[in-house]
Amino acid sequence: MADNTELINEALEFEKLKMSHMSTSDRVKASRKAKSLVLGLNEIYKKNKDSEIMDIMKMITEKKKKIDKRLKGRQ
Repeated sequence: MADNTELINEALEFEKLKMSHMSTSDRVKASRKAKSLVLGLNEIYKKNKDSEIMDIMKMITEKKKKIDKRLKGRQ
């Protein structure tokens, strides 16, 4: 159970990070981190069906979408 709260706290800390003035490699790392957080939270959500975890996953996913959009640039 301690592992679950660690992951949730890590996700909340990630959500607070500033995304401005990041290098491309920092954006790639942040995108990968977001993906791993969402996948980990999803495993917890499958067991608990806690709506709070779903809300955290949605916040992280939105942030990841913004990072990915910035990485891909205009096409």
